[in-house]
Amino acid sequence: MNNCVSIVLGKEEITLKINEKAKEEEIEKCLEEKIPELKKLYQDEKTPIFVTGKVLKTKEMEMVQSIIQKEIDVSIEFDSPKVLGLHGIKKAFVEEIESSETKFHRGSLRSGKKIEFEGSLVIMGDVNRGAEIIAGENIVVLGTLRGMAHAGAKGNKKAIIAANEIDVAQIRIANVIKEMEINEEEPQTIKTYAHIKENEIILE
Repeated sequence: MNNCVSIVLGKEEITLKINEKAKEEEIEKCLEEKIPELKKLYQDEKTPIFVTGKVLKTKEMEMVQSIIQKEIDVSIEFDSPKVLGLHGIKKAFVEEIESSETKFHRGSLRSGKKIEFEGSLVIMGDVNRGAEIIAGENIVVLGTLRGMAHAGAKGNKKAIIAANEIDVAQIRIANVIKEMEINEEEPQTIKTYAHIKENEIILE
């Protein structure tokens, strides 16, 4: 991708728009090529830079910031959420995540424990009530999921949650929340898989 970073000069800020399909190494190469052009805009003023387009991972944001601030003393703001979690979502995005970085946690999570990861999370045990797991991509629990689980936390609606048994009051994927309804008159079937279909979380 030869030109994955474009520069737009505004009245109050300079916008760097990154192509949503650009890979980290493509962004790095293109940005380094754009630095001379960017430096010409900073003869006297220190107009802040706003980076938008692709939802960047933390390491990608750090890379962009490092390349720019190495040459230009300027403040940089990102459209990408800097933290995971529902309140960090600024926009939804779609990305293929069948293959992603994965973190494995051995053992169960007790109440009060919390794990966050930008890629996929695999919990080799149970997630007890009061525990919290947040993943930028998929969540897989080899035991029973009873705590709070939020997959696709940066907005990826293709993320899934899978467990040996899903027994929660609420479940989250991207910016979609599902509250569980308990009907005591009907036998409860074990749910093991959650995904989004037509902007609604489906449990199977």
